[in-house]
Amino acid sequence: MNRVRTKICGITSIEDGQAAVTAGADAIGLVFHAGSPRAVSIEQAAPIATCLAPLVTRVALFMDRDADYVRRVLDQVDIDLLQFHGSESPAFCRQFGRAYMKAVPMGEPDVDLAQWSRDFADARALLLDAHRAGEAGGTGQRFAWTGDMNVAALPLMIAGGLTPDNVAAAITRFAPYAVDVSSGVESAPGIKDSAKMCAFVDAALKTPYSRLVARNLHE
Repeated sequence: MNRVRTKICGITSIEDGQAAVTAGADAIGLVFHAGSPRAVSIEQAAPIATCLAPLVTRVALFMDRDADYVRRVLDQVDIDLLQFHGSESPAFCRQFGRAYMKAVPMGEPDVDLAQWSRDFADARALLLDAHRAGEAGGTGQRFAWTGDMNVAALPLMIAGGLTPDNVAAAITRFAPYAVDVSSGVESAPGIKDSAKMCAFVDAALKTPYSRLVARNLHE
């Protein structure tokens, strides 16, 4: 039986990283964007990534950082997957020889997911977030849950305003490969709440998958 995967983004401490894993998260996100209240430095991120249990995906989020900085992170932090949240081109994203996903600014009008799938055809997934182009995510805002998502040829991750209370509705609406939460499981910006993380993952896992998800991640 297929199930939705869960990512908890904006982890800022070893304790919160371990609590996310205990809650059952499949992935955690480390934010390397200075404008975010959840930003971590290389020095902060390295021990968080190292302490996580095996088989938990470590995701590094960048927003229009230069290539040298991305390489510094990869040299010093145990990262499995890159997430690009800015105006990065396909060529920029693929130059590091690592698996990556691309965030789509669903706050923009008339987003063409089919075109995004073609432009970033070698991405592992598209992450649909509520931000507009040039804005960071993690605002707690939700994008309009309308339109046909089946036009996307890549696996989809849903983000933006998700909480333990509405994640089931998001899964029912989109049948995504994964859901991504940040502010919706916090007690304060950058501080995760263990009970909320457990409730989020539990709600995601208990939601019936209404249709078979054929868009599996690339091998």
